[in-house]
Amino acid sequence: MKKRSAGKTPPVSAEAYGRSLRGIGFNLLVTDVPRAVTFATEVLGATSFYDDEDFAALRFNGADFMFHADHSYGDHPLSGIVAGLEARGAGVELRLYGCDPDVAEARARDMGFTVLSGSLDKPHGLRECVILDDDGYAWVPAVATPG
Repeated sequence: MKKRSAGKTPPVSAEAYGRSLRGIGFNLLVTDVPRAVTFATEVLGATSFYDDEDFAALRFNGADFMFHADHSYGDHPLSGIVAGLEARGAGVELRLYGCDPDVAEARARDMGFTVLSGSLDKPHGLRECVILDDDGYAWVPAVATPG
């Protein structure tokens, strides 16, 4: 059941938005869309194209991704799988290339999110950290190291 506030209307229809998507994207089922948007925008530096209590369309470095609230996915096959799971993203890293890990780590700590691994230069040529959001998704902000 959708909870969208009366009067809040997406800038484009769902059909038009869906048809505009290209390349690779992802959709995460989250327990609290506004909190997930806060994490993505304030910690990671993503931009929200549109968000409400049910859904968010975001962009980072030209790549689109989405959040859907559990309650808006009631008839979707994944709804039964994620119901009651605390760490939904177990085993998945969501990598954001071009997102400064030192800045994201500091913001995450300031906002009370879990920093699983602090910013380090890795042997594969990236400086990165691992931050968990409220739903247990592991986000990896990363930038290339000099050299």
